[in-house]
Amino acid sequence: MRTFQYTIKDAVGIHARPAGLLAKTAKALDSTVTIALGDKKADAAKLLALMGMGIRCGDTITVTVEGGDEIASEQAMRDVFEANL
Repeated sequence: MRTFQYTIKDAVGIHARPAGLLAKTAKALDSTVTIALGDKKADAAKLLALMGMGIRCGDTITVTVEGGDEIASEQAMRDVFEANL
């Protein structure tokens, strides 16, 4: 299991477009990716679950990657966050 934290920089937070990119990336991985904010957790492959978390600009989330090629999966998710959020 690998984890990293990321602070959202997008002024709108996690909205439809970046949530779609996150879900698409997570679905393509052979690892399970979970995003947590406080006591809320969501499977990163589920678009509506991500949008329902209400993640805003300035929030620091924790991303957990489990199973499969965790190192490559973690890097793929970091790349999506840094490019879009």
